[in-house]
Amino acid sequence: MMYSCILLYVVFQKLSTRLRALRQRQLDRAAAAVEPDVVVKRQEALAAARLKMQEELNAQVEKHKEKLRQLEEEKRRQKIEMWDSMQEGKSYKGNAKKPQEEDNSGTSSVIPKRKSDRKPLRGGGYNPLSGEGGGTCSWRPGRRGPSSGG
Repeated sequence: MMYSCILLYVVFQKLSTRLRALRQRQLDRAAAAVEPDVVVKRQEALAAARLKMQEELNAQVEKHKEKLRQLEEEKRRQKIEMWDSMQEGKSYKGNAKKPQEEDNSGTSSVIPKRKSDRKPLRGGGYNPLSGEGGGTCSWRPGRRGPSSGG
């Protein structure tokens, strides 16, 4: 009697796992029928996001190109001004000043550099390779170290 109960329990377990697997397959098939629409929507959203990012990137590239064009134009203009001033016999270094600086050139507020009143840290005869100079290290090329006994 006990063996029959155990056998009935094992059979019931096997059948229940097969029924669960069958139900899972049916759910997967139902999801697969709806899935192509979801996949298409997902791909369209992904393509739209890529297109948006590409447009933003293209806009940034155009801004950068325009900035580079402006810089090149400014350099070209400065070279032309420098060439013209050299043809007139003026110094081209003066053209590097901005118009604001040219207005203030009459009232020069240049701060003169102060002379160094400090004394040097080491004497003029100091040579770090000589081994002199008051350092604690007394190594010399001919010695083998502190215990050069033999």
